[in-house]
Amino acid sequence: MKDWWKETTIYQIYPRSFYDSNGDGIGDLPGIIEKLDYIRDMGFETIWLSPHYASPQRDFGYDITDYFSVAPEYGTTDDALALIDEVHSRDMKIVFDMILNHTSDQHPWFLESRSSKDNPRRDWYIWKKGKGGGKPPTNWACLPGGSGWKYDSTTDEWFFHNFLDFQPDLNFRNPEVKQAMFETMRYWLDRGVDGFRLDIFHSIFKDDQFRDNPFSWKYVPTSDFDEGYFQKLEYNINRPETFELAREVRALIDEYEPDRFVVGEVFGKNVVKKYLGPNQDGLNLILLFDLIELQGNDKKSEEIRGILNNYETNYATPYIPTYCLGNHDRRRYMSRIAGNADLARLLALLQYTARGVPITYYGDEIGIPDGDLPHMGAKDATAHKYWWLPPAVARGLNLYVNRDGCRTPMQWNGEKNAGFSKEGDSEPWLPVHPDYRQCNVGFQRTQPFSLLNVHRELLHLRKEMDCLRRGSMHLLEGVPEPVVAYSRKGQGQELRIFMNFSPAPVRFSHSSGKLRFSTSGETALEDGYTKLGPWSGLVLEL
Repeated sequence: MKDWWKETTIYQIYPRSFYDSNGDGIGDLPGIIEKLDYIRDMGFETIWLSPHYASPQRDFGYDITDYFSVAPEYGTTDDALALIDEVHSRDMKIVFDMILNHTSDQHPWFLESRSSKDNPRRDWYIWKKGKGGGKPPTNWACLPGGSGWKYDSTTDEWFFHNFLDFQPDLNFRNPEVKQAMFETMRYWLDRGVDGFRLDIFHSIFKDDQFRDNPFSWKYVPTSDFDEGYFQKLEYNINRPETFELAREVRALIDEYEPDRFVVGEVFGKNVVKKYLGPNQDGLNLILLFDLIELQGNDKKSEEIRGILNNYETNYATPYIPTYCLGNHDRRRYMSRIAGNADLARLLALLQYTARGVPITYYGDEIGIPDGDLPHMGAKDATAHKYWWLPPAVARGLNLYVNRDGCRTPMQWNGEKNAGFSKEGDSEPWLPVHPDYRQCNVGFQRTQPFSLLNVHRELLHLRKEMDCLRRGSMHLLEGVPEPVVAYSRKGQGQELRIFMNFSPAPVRFSHSSGKLRFSTSGETALEDGYTKLGPWSGLVLEL
């Protein structure tokens, strides 16, 4: 189907943590193949696979040494091709993570680049003389904090990294670099991949005049990363050339049939829409992070209504918003909402019935909480510079510096290691969350209104009702303040969704209709009135 990506539902897999098929404590590609029927039967249609490429694993695959090979702990290239085929045999799609911004400092290209100033690949990365006295070329901060420049004594120059210091940024102003990275994308597209999620795409181009970023009083970065570390991040992200690059990537993707698509990780206040192109000829989709920023249980109706108004105003048709509650970089949403399982069901209702493409991070369908893991000794390299900072203090500052917590193994059952490993006695690469005996797929399958079954029912309702996939959306007035309500219309269908974002029951009049879904099973429809229990919601078909 043409433009299938406009209607799809996406399930993100972090391969290291999904399912270990050989008992070595690390998830792998054959393990994902074994669990494909679970993903399909849940109702998801597209898989986003976090990096599986050859890598030293200092950033667990986001530091690549070979884009054309598979890290041996995950399997082989044949396993990757088998995964693509097995996904397609189930009438599903698969997109790979693609890191265009940087490589590992162990990539052969960088080893050549750093060897001498005269090396043919010197200009494949961003090198610059310092200001003297041990000062870097500019004041540009990298996204995790600290200087984005790293000194290299081999040639007495500095290289730039927008993320960690072992991930040097490629120089996309060099046409050879762009050509090489486009060939990388074509390699996997030619082998059947249905598209890519583009990592920190907004960081690819930097100011060609190397101007210092302006000063800011803000240290803790804003959610859109426009400011932080006492500077406005003006010259090392969201440069005009990056918007044009989005159009070039889209043109590459559009060479292929059937349709492929790209979704970009981009940040920046009032600029991210530009990545979609002036005529919808840029990236197909961008990741929107408003739901990932939700904290606590207070004023949720006000926040949700604001998000919906924003999306329906700024991403009105033909644009398509995305709805995601978590990913591999952010604290698990179940911990952000203080374990409120009823609110979690409401958020699932929102995610799968609002106009847009829902993206679900593995384990969020059963509500895995964030692992409470120390910064000292963390596997995640972003936590190493914050070894001294207690996790509770970091949470109070809204700093999430140890991503180990959101990457703990998938919890399949209540047995040893939550059923993460098929065989063997190896400990998982990260500890399983302690709540695995209750929070697991096997147990929740038996509970009628478990979070897992809520996700499954909503995904299947979305498949059944065309208006949820391609219909219009209108926010409804005349409901009590804690209630968020909207309609979905199209294809001769109309659904109305009502959600009570409060701990108290509410009662209000409504148009009569057929109850298609309830988060709790206790919602009453009587005499032209609806009664919603605390933190509950429903779907009516008119």
